Amino acid sequence: MASAPRSWLSQRVSIRTARQDELEPLRELEVAAGVRFRDIGMTDIADHPAPPLEVFEQSHQAGRLWVTTDADDRPTGFVLVTLVDDAAHIEQVSVDPDHRGQGLGRQLIEHVDSWAAEQGIPALTLSTFRSVPWNGPYYARLGFVELRPDEWTPGLTELLAAETVFGLDPAQRIFMRRTVTPQ
Repeated sequence: MASAPRSWLSQRVSIRTARQDELEPLRELEVAAGVRFRDIGMTDIADHPAPPLEVFEQSHQAGRLWVTTDADDRPTGFVLVTLVDDAAHIEQVSVDPDHRGQGLGRQLIEHVDSWAAEQGIPALTLSTFRSVPWNGPYYARLGFVELRPDEWTPGLTELLAAETVFGLDPAQRIFMRRTVTPQ
């Protein structure tokens, strides 16, 4: 009797630390992934440039920039993490549009969760759009909980100020937190 095919949800992908020569292509991947915002009328977000190369270099040098790869070892998605107060802050998760819907973002977040547990970091945080389906609602399905303003740490408050300067509407943004899964 043949076994049922495995679902993409149960398949593991290759995740590794990004290489130096991949930093600029990762910026391009982020821009390509952001075009999706145009489909929901958020053209200003779709047209935002990727963060400067220095942001990617800092996370890369700190060992907090991971990629999913295809069969040819080319990046198909990435997660960029910073440390904010007591948490591993997921600064950016992007998946190549050709690889969307395969669970890559979820697996990258689970990778960060495992890494944080190994480091003794108690939580993951992120900032995201409240109502965009692949933002706030998606992260809630992954176990993230929206933080009330009185729960924001000083570092998160600084991030909101920086996002506002960058042009993001603070009324549309939320901070979310998830307790790291113990190893």
